[in-house]
Formats: sequence, C-alpha cells, structure tokens
Amino acid sequence: MSHDLAILGGRIIDPANGRDGFADIAFKDGKVAAIGAGAGDGAVETVRADGLIVTPGLIDLHTHIYWGGTSLGVDPDAYMGQTGCTTLVDAGSAGPANFHGFRRHIVEPAKSRILAYINASFAGIFAFSPAVMVGESGDIRLLNPGEVVRVGREHLDIVVGVKVRVGLVASGGIGVAPLDIAIEAAEALGLPVMAHLDHPPPSRLEVLSRLRPGDVLTHCYRPFPAAPTTADGRVRDEVMAAKAKGVIFDIGHGKGSFSWQVAETMLAAGLPPDCISSDVHTMSALGPAFDQLVTMSKFLHLGQELSDIVRAVTDAPARAVGRPELGALTVGGPADATLLRIQEGAFPLTDASGVTVEARRRFGLAGYVREGVWRRPGEH
Repeated sequence: MSHDLAILGGRIIDPANGRDGFADIAFKDGKVAAIGAGAGDGAVETVRADGLIVTPGLIDLHTHIYWGGTSLGVDPDAYMGQTGCTTLVDAGSAGPANFHGFRRHIVEPAKSRILAYINASFAGIFAFSPAVMVGESGDIRLLNPGEVVRVGREHLDIVVGVKVRVGLVASGGIGVAPLDIAIEAAEALGLPVMAHLDHPPPSRLEVLSRLRPGDVLTHCYRPFPAAPTTADGRVRDEVMAAKAKGVIFDIGHGKGSFSWQVAETMLAAGLPPDCISSDVHTMSALGPAFDQLVTMSKFLHLGQELSDIVRAVTDAPARAVGRPELGALTVGGPADATLLRIQEGAFPLTDASGVTVEARRRFGLAGYVREGVWRRPGEH
C-alpha cells in the first residue's frame, strides 16, 4: 500500500516516544502511517530531510490569534506558515461574550489547529494596543464565573482551560479576586487555569499559592517586578513551592515577559520551563519575541539540550492542554510534523529589558506537514 507522503532521512526527535535518531516517516489519510527504515517506500510524494530535524508538529501554548476580533490578534494561518506551529493555543483573547465569534470566524475556517483558553472576563482582551490599554480584569462586574462555565461547556471540544490576567496592568488594584473567580470557573469545568501576572498587586505569593497542580503560570521568566528570582540570584521560595506541587511553568515571552538574567538564574537552579511559548500578538510580533522559533532560539543560546527544547514545544504543551496525541509522532496519530534546521551565524536576540546577546545558532523552518500535507515555509 503506497503512502501519501514520506519525509526521508531526517533526524526524528520525538521526546514523547523516546525517539531521537535518523529514520523515514510516512503519512496516509491524515495519520502517521509508518516510521523507520524504508517507511517511505512507494510514497506518492517524498521530501528529503537530510541535515534537518523532524519533530511532532510544533505547539505554541500562548498565542493571540483572534485576528480582526481583537486589537492584539495575528492571523493564525500566516503564523503557522511562518513558524511551522501546527497547533496554536489562544490564551484568552475571547471571553464568554465573543467566544462564539472567535469560533465561527477564526477557528472553523483556519487550516491550523486551534485550541483556546476562555478568558475569565466576559469581554475577553478588548483593549490591548499601543494607543489604548485597558485591563479586562479591572472591572469586577465583567468577571462572571457562571458565564465562563456556560460558554465553556458549549465549546469543550476546543476549550482547554480558563485564562486570567492579574496585575496592575491587567486588573488594576483589585488584587487576587480575578484569579479566585477564574479558579472557581475552571473547577466547575474540570479544566486548568492559565494565570498571567504583570506588576503587583497581587503578589507572586498570592498567585502561586492559589494555583493547583496542572495549572499554568505563564510569563514564568519575566523580569522585575514579579520576577521569580531575587536581585542576588536566588529563586524565590514560593516559586520553588509552586514547581514542587506541579504548577506548569510556561515562558509566554511576549513584549515584556522574558529576561536573560532571570532565565540564567532559573536554569542554573534546575528550573527549566515546562513549556516554551511566544505570546505572539500584534506588538510582540515586532519584537522582542517575534515568534516561536525566535523564542526557541533563545533557549538554544542558553545551552538547553535540543531534546529538552523540542519537548517544551511538543509533548509538554500537548499534555498541558490534555491532548497528548498532538505532541507525538505515533503510528495512527495526527499527521503533523515540523522540519527544522539549525542555522549557524551571528544572530542578535533581545529580551524584554532591551538586553541583546549575539547567538551563534538559531532555528530556521524548512517546512512542515499539516494533516498529512507537505507545506513549504510561508505556505498554509
């Protein structure tokens, strides 16, 4: 039986299945059909992957892709073509009031696979731009857990959790109340919370002490204030406690949430991120995050093992959203894969504090497979 597509001769790195080695992989009828020597014999279409890394389809756990419906949304399919991220998780762009529109106008017509955290705020992230910045969690009247549960239940096939943004920017001075409301809604839905913290209030301790095992702390390497580390290079006690109890640490780079100094301290303390994500939106897409590949390249520069980086953009985020099959290349599983090359040169990489380093290596996209169809960079 011939296969539809085969990727030949690449180094397959699939941490979920413990695979790291050179092999062929074939796809048929939107599924992985075979992996191993000769797996691609007789395939209708073949792609040579000599010198390339083949991974499960990359997952970006923190994106904002409600294009046209919010001021911060980028086009999901264009972003997939740019990065090879075949699964995009929207981090709360839409709330109960506009989630139906997000589904109808973005999720359903998209060629990329889209999952979403529903925002705890009724209006979602409605005013996020260089000109107008109003935190959606600042008005307690917009935080109705009953509406989050009602709409979340209607869309449980794509809703993977409840997103809440707290901090001086996102929630004004009302403290930790939005997080408590979000957790109440998430418990009713049987789903995790993804929590954003910008400038206090609330404090790190108030947020981290409330998060449950399986909840996600995004912006986990953010700079001062609300950094996980102290000025003298120590990891804060509440951060260690949250990690120990099973809170998932996600990068969520964005415009202001990644620090070289914090990253070096956390990695030296044995606290790598569980998930690497871009927090791409209309402002961060202009820098310093740019996209998922740039964010991944920063961890390559920091010396993380290649397999650990791949795990943080495949298996780990897939498990965080309760879709483990999306983070693996398994026979019978989804036919999504990403082909990467490691480029050598001199590449400036900048953090949220404006500190720039010169990296010698970075990730580049060589192409990707979405539902068994081969696509070159930029295609979708």
